[in-house]
Amino acid sequence: MTGLPTPRLKALPPLSLYIHIPWCLKKCPYCDFNSHEIRGQGGQAPEDEYVAALIRDLESALQYVWGRRLSSVFFGGGTPSLFSAHAIDTILTAVRTLLPLEHFAEVTLEANPGTFEAQKFADFRSAGINRLSIGIQSFNPQHLKALGRVHDDREAHRAVEIALQNFDNINLDLMYALPGQTLQDAQSDIETAYALGATHISAYHLTLEPNTLFHRFPPPLPDDEQAAAMQELVEQTAVNHHYRNYETSAFARPGKESQHNLNYWLFGDYLGIGAGAHSKISFADKIVRQMRYKQPKEYLAKAQAGESLIQTQEELTVTDRGFEFMMNVLRLGGGFDTALFQERTGLSISAVQNQLDEAEQRGLLVHDHLRIKPTILGRRFLNDLLQIFLPEANAK
Repeated sequence: MTGLPTPRLKALPPLSLYIHIPWCLKKCPYCDFNSHEIRGQGGQAPEDEYVAALIRDLESALQYVWGRRLSSVFFGGGTPSLFSAHAIDTILTAVRTLLPLEHFAEVTLEANPGTFEAQKFADFRSAGINRLSIGIQSFNPQHLKALGRVHDDREAHRAVEIALQNFDNINLDLMYALPGQTLQDAQSDIETAYALGATHISAYHLTLEPNTLFHRFPPPLPDDEQAAAMQELVEQTAVNHHYRNYETSAFARPGKESQHNLNYWLFGDYLGIGAGAHSKISFADKIVRQMRYKQPKEYLAKAQAGESLIQTQEELTVTDRGFEFMMNVLRLGGGFDTALFQERTGLSISAVQNQLDEAEQRGLLVHDHLRIKPTILGRRFLNDLLQIFLPEANAK
């Protein structure tokens, strides 16, 4: 495409804010996120210093998003609920001062059982958190132990109970295909989650990620056939309880879909602040990705020295725009409006017409001038569908 004019965006997409808090009580053996145990720091995360660094980070990022409104805020980690309600309130006050929030913007905080105190979570609500995402993973004590979780089944139930007293929008994270898990075990977990009254369930297949303890010392896991049966069970149980499987791993009651995650999947923009946070920011003539310094100590040192917190920044190529758009939106069971492709990438849908035709011929999606949607087969074999849009595949 050398010599062709750079595609331009007629309008910028919605903007979300992601705030990364990288500390945990314990590093789980399956986790490859940028999270760090706090034991080496006297049992306490450097809360005040980190809050100050986050605010400096946001102030320095205003040049990239000036004048834009936030559609959602998400505190992720790590375990953000380790921080005090006062710290969360301080951060949100700075956010509201520097960037206007949409009315009724979704503000989510990730929390783990074992960090729950009734008053603390009432205070989180008062600070402006209106959605809680709880890392349950399982309600089975043996499976929690195998996963290296710091909470047991009683604490899991208690966490949901306290959450429901303070929030009317709650996500529970669950995992399946766990060490030693049977189909009946998986069914018990998912039935328990629905019975407790959560408005949103995220159910993930346990995968052995590089640079994790489980990858170096793999536990005995259910085989592919058993794991597929568990996935089908999770999906069918959601239907039985009137939850919509709107994204590959996400199930929601009507109107309770995660607005923050939907913005990711619809190729919206997000500003990420905090150690290792990623950003995707659109301008009229370009789309850039950024990553903050990953190690908390280095991130804090850079912030205190007044230096740039951005470790890497790159501009998406025209080819990358098309692939990354498809990599996100094809996770959505209902697909997307065809016009959204040009709106979010600046490219005509004809740029991926050959790939769309191939995917349809293989029975992986259906498309017309109004809508593009993965089929049931395409959702089951999502990696095969996405591979069709890989830049390397298109160069052959």
